[in-house]
Amino acid sequence: MGFVCTAARFRTEPVCVKIHWQSGCKLDKRYALSSWSGMKGQCTNIIQKRDVMGNSLSCFKAYDIRGRVPGVLNAPLARALGRAVVEILGAKSVVIGRDARLSGPELRDALALGLHEAGAQVTDIGMCGTEEIYYAAANQPFGAGVMITGSHNPADENGFKLVRGGAIPISGDSGLFALRDRVEAILAESGETAGSLDVSPLQHASFRADYVAWLLEYSGAGQLAPVAGRKPLKIVGDAGNGCAGLVLNDLMAALPFEFVCRQMQPDGTFPDGVPNPLLPERRAATAAAVRESGADMGVAWDGDFDRCFFYDADGNFIEGYYCIGLLAQELLRRVPGGKVVHDTRVYWNTREVVQAAGGQPVMGKTGHAFMKERMRAEDAVYGGEMSAHHYFRDFAYCDSGMLPWLLVASLLHRTGKPLAALVAERMAAYPCSGEINRRVQDAPALMRQVRDRYAPSALHEDSMDGVNLEFTDWRFNLRMSNTEPLLRLNVESRGNSVLMEEKTAEILRFLDEQGGAVPA
Repeated sequence: MGFVCTAARFRTEPVCVKIHWQSGCKLDKRYALSSWSGMKGQCTNIIQKRDVMGNSLSCFKAYDIRGRVPGVLNAPLARALGRAVVEILGAKSVVIGRDARLSGPELRDALALGLHEAGAQVTDIGMCGTEEIYYAAANQPFGAGVMITGSHNPADENGFKLVRGGAIPISGDSGLFALRDRVEAILAESGETAGSLDVSPLQHASFRADYVAWLLEYSGAGQLAPVAGRKPLKIVGDAGNGCAGLVLNDLMAALPFEFVCRQMQPDGTFPDGVPNPLLPERRAATAAAVRESGADMGVAWDGDFDRCFFYDADGNFIEGYYCIGLLAQELLRRVPGGKVVHDTRVYWNTREVVQAAGGQPVMGKTGHAFMKERMRAEDAVYGGEMSAHHYFRDFAYCDSGMLPWLLVASLLHRTGKPLAALVAERMAAYPCSGEINRRVQDAPALMRQVRDRYAPSALHEDSMDGVNLEFTDWRFNLRMSNTEPLLRLNVESRGNSVLMEEKTAEILRFLDEQGGAVPA
């Protein structure tokens, strides 16, 4: 089932964006803009040398743009990015949105200015989730979509996620680095000018009602009715002061569930901590709310709600790895024989579940843009990463943080089984370490040392995304982060949690001894 967006609600009068620029300065082509200061009309701390690879603009990562504001991301860079999107992608109509971060409005205004200067019509859908940009780009005749979001990162960071028309992803392999090079050239060649520019008309629109209606239809949750003699499913929803509450409020009214909500109001200062439920220190409050309320399950979202995280009725955090198998079964029930894309970090459980359900498992490179590209190439019905990104063919192959919990809640409602019972067997069959991060000085060198230490006794080796080595009863993946200066380790075993823990400790000890790794 695809999705169709019905009439959108537009406010068509132009809204002019005013941006106050301080007196500019020309930048040497060997450097890229790092920060901007309005003090006495001067550019300060603006140069950052190219890195060892010859690249500048370190905020351009493998599949998106992110960094601290204003030290790495700032209004001049956003303006240049707007121009580059039109020039490189040929987009004449662009939809933009932002998360709750306090830096969002300034970056939006600058981005819109650059887009307008390059000849594009700009439609702003306001504060939203990343998947709302995907929905708009897939259903309306936009040439590109840009989401301004720092996702799960701290409040002083922000970023940009970009798609072409049809919500086709843009990564380093498919245009992102070309955008980077054009941004660098724009900044180096033209600098910025002084004064105020009132030249960016914005069209405002909302597609949220249509998006919510599609979520309810596709997940089947909108057709659920109360079950006689059974209490309604009780769900703790923790929006983490991100944007999930904006959509959750609309969904709740149409669902036969009882909700206990936390941190629903968007607040770009994130007063209760960084909006990343994957961090163990961010889980306690949600888990406690589940236990104290007697809820059947808990769901928490990151800042732009492109990921959701599950808790069982006892408040236990469910690793995203096991949710992949659960969701794969649901999608293969709808599309027998379909393909399911999984990432490289942990996958033994996923492959076994998919094959048992009659599906075809396919391995893809970690990262949302890479996963979407692989899903499109394979026409996969579903894709999942252990980091809780879940991708759906009928959502333009994009990731959603709303569809997974709606599908799981519908499954619990339909079967009457608790979440713990649905994943317990798989957790016992393939215990995993969860992702463990280490900050190191020389990540490539350490990866080579680990590979040389373990590869001689491995039964299988794959280098798609870092070091992937399989042994008889355990395997591991060690990879460099695409977005942070970290090494990331994942270990799993065949039904032996003690072996998994021993091997995890062994590899971490080796990292510490060889390269002075520190927890991150």
